[in-house]
Amino acid sequence: MKPSSFKKAVVAASTAAVLGLPLLTGSLDAHSAWAAGTKTTPPAKTQAAAPAKTSTTTPAKNGVAPKNVVLFIGDGMGEASRNAIRYATVGKNGTLEMDNMPVTGLVRTSSSDHLVTDSAAAATAIATGVKSYNGAIGVDPNKKPVTTIMELAKKAGMSTGVVTTSQVTDATGAAFGAHVENRSAQSDIAKQYIENSKIDVLLGGGEDFWYPKGTAGSHPDAPAEDPTEASKGTQGNLVERAKQLGYNYVTNGTELKAAKNGKLLGLFANEEMFQAHNEVGNQYNPIVSLPDMTTKALDVLSQNKKGFFLLVEEEGTDEMAHDNNAELTIKAGQQLDKAVKVAKDYAKKHPDTLVLVTADHETGGMVIEGPDDEDESGDGLSKEDGPFTVAGSEEQFFIDWTTEGHSAVDVALTAMGPGSEQFVGNYQNTAIHDKLVKLLKLK
Repeated sequence: MKPSSFKKAVVAASTAAVLGLPLLTGSLDAHSAWAAGTKTTPPAKTQAAAPAKTSTTTPAKNGVAPKNVVLFIGDGMGEASRNAIRYATVGKNGTLEMDNMPVTGLVRTSSSDHLVTDSAAAATAIATGVKSYNGAIGVDPNKKPVTTIMELAKKAGMSTGVVTTSQVTDATGAAFGAHVENRSAQSDIAKQYIENSKIDVLLGGGEDFWYPKGTAGSHPDAPAEDPTEASKGTQGNLVERAKQLGYNYVTNGTELKAAKNGKLLGLFANEEMFQAHNEVGNQYNPIVSLPDMTTKALDVLSQNKKGFFLLVEEEGTDEMAHDNNAELTIKAGQQLDKAVKVAKDYAKKHPDTLVLVTADHETGGMVIEGPDDEDESGDGLSKEDGPFTVAGSEEQFFIDWTTEGHSAVDVALTAMGPGSEQFVGNYQNTAIHDKLVKLLKLK
């Protein structure tokens, strides 16, 4: 996510009714804007002491433990977003792939220093089990590195992967494989990925952070769709470094499909794999789809008989919501749902696979409304968005927005597979880490 895309997060008064997912009662916590500064921290050598946890986890039902984990994060995808995607895709009586799962929980999302989180703190909490400040990547509130679950999985012999429509070095993925004091240090994050955490599969955007200024990669500097994009790396030519370390490097769908098994780096855009906050106009048009990237990642990672941990993120559900663009928020969510189906189909053939779908926080304070003559929120970006058609009917709905930032509401988590029953309830985002560590028997 580019610095210009970060909007000041505010707490939205969440008046949206939950229209689809079964919810559990609980207090509402969440997160906010990111911290300043770019100083980085060396890779973790020891794990920092974690604060006391508020949740407990029991062994997997009947002693069955997962071998593989696929964790989906719809960035900024709150309850109303999931519902809007459902209405537009399968109608009032249909069910999305991400909701057609036997287990539902609610996740509290506050960071250590704000009620309203940013993506960095939220992902750090999920990845490390430690609440930290907004902007933190894999470090605790004292800026000390904390070992991530993906690093623990790697030490246990599992393969690891990050797939996203954002930059692969953006906050959500970064928190699982890097340790820096501020999320903006994306070249430092890239270097740590390939040299320290040694993530096996990296697929997404963000080529600009892998090449130094003046060295354009496969995606040219100053493209017509966004002339501000250009190489800006600070750690030398990291694509060449990745190749030296054994990564196959691909830049488009044809190359991705042809890539053989082994370590894989795919960078399919200068920045995000779509255009948001753009004077030329927003577009959701990845040259390689999230479902296709997910398919390839599963193909590669599944070669490891010891299992794998795969993180898959859809960034468009956040970026488009920041711009209060309901049409493209829904479109991005539909691609996420198709990617979830890819993982569910894999899990049906490999029943030792645990699949989780959640969000890091909610964005936009979205409300779903029926057609009426009034626009209570006024003009500008926050005006009513629509109408949208309820799939399979002539009925319509509108989207109203209450903020251009993040909001302080719980987010849903749905799950299937061995150990999924552990994710029922209302719990802090740090509990996701704790439950997964116990289920995977990681040390």
